[in-house]
Amino acid sequence: MRTKVGIIGAGPAGLMLSHLLHLQGIDSVIIERKSREQVENTVRAGVLEQGTIDLLNETGVGDRMMELGQPHKGIEFQFSGKRHRIDFEKLTGGKEIMIYPQHEVLKDLISARLEVGGKILFNADNVSLHDIDTTEPKICFQHNGENQELVCDFIAGCDGYHGPSRKAIPKEYLHESEYTPPFGWLGILTETPPASDELIYTYHERGFALLSTRSPNVQRYYLQVDPSDDISNWSDERIWSELHARVDLDGWTLEEGPITQKNIVTMRSFMCETMQYGRLYIAGDAAHIVPPTGAKGMNLAIGDVQVLAEGLKHFYETNSDVLLDQYSDACVRRGWKAQRFASQMTNLLHHNHQKTTFEHGVQLAELEHISSSTAASSTIAENYADLKVDIPRVASGAHK
Repeated sequence: MRTKVGIIGAGPAGLMLSHLLHLQGIDSVIIERKSREQVENTVRAGVLEQGTIDLLNETGVGDRMMELGQPHKGIEFQFSGKRHRIDFEKLTGGKEIMIYPQHEVLKDLISARLEVGGKILFNADNVSLHDIDTTEPKICFQHNGENQELVCDFIAGCDGYHGPSRKAIPKEYLHESEYTPPFGWLGILTETPPASDELIYTYHERGFALLSTRSPNVQRYYLQVDPSDDISNWSDERIWSELHARVDLDGWTLEEGPITQKNIVTMRSFMCETMQYGRLYIAGDAAHIVPPTGAKGMNLAIGDVQVLAEGLKHFYETNSDVLLDQYSDACVRRGWKAQRFASQMTNLLHHNHQKTTFEHGVQLAELEHISSSTAASSTIAENYADLKVDIPRVASGAHK
């Protein structure tokens, strides 16, 4: 087989890239390890920034999001027994976020690609990359029991942290860094009405808690726990007791309901600053992972491929690499901004038992400052609601 852009991975990055390329008349083929059912039914959180909301609508895949998603115009910080609202709409000139699960975004993008005859090869095994430093890179894989080869002009590695794409870059060229915060999250799904109209981020001496949502009838709640803890140590009764201790206020108590899912996840931060090598470009979780405190993962992935799609469009229009050569720098800059914000939110809201009384005092003072200062709360709102995508442009008269 042959295509212009071979895409590995049918996640947010791979599917959105294929969709954007289709709108520009550029052929692509997506190769995905999982089945369509697995991709569409693996439940994942979804907080969409204003820029992501706008892109989905502008490219014709936002109808279900606008019908089923839950727009939020702010978030709540809770500490010292009180709540303080960060008003996105007021502080950012009208921007908001949308609670719309990632797997629903994937359903919309898969449907859009298949409706126009887009090629998505699900259940592809043993994927490997070859000749990525030439003008005819290849993806080899097994599909329907047969060995196949896809010859491309370019390869987009959108296959996550454990995928083969980043591993295909020679180690001597890789620039990677990683950090593991000393916090774990115990997450539950519970069948209850929403606890609030907006997400509640709680700092408490017993540990962080987050009251999030999935739908009008299913909510997602999180507790800070030791990352080495075992979920078997957490009965439903213990979970509810701990949530009440951290989030209940005078005159307000969290409503309980059946817990249908619970698990403990570790938090981690990862950056690969080598996002391009030869004709290979990596995007999304293949290049960066951020703690969920900043709600940036899917938005970063979609931002990456906006930059990449613009570079590929320019290449096929002009036969110039000038924008593609800027891909890594542009995406890495935004990636570090997302890491900075996620780190800020993580350190601001989690209780680190290794800190001194003095350090906890400073942490509470920072929360007080953010809640009482328009300038400080504006910084939180701007970063949370719309971490802008800086798409490189060609200067007038520039050529290569």
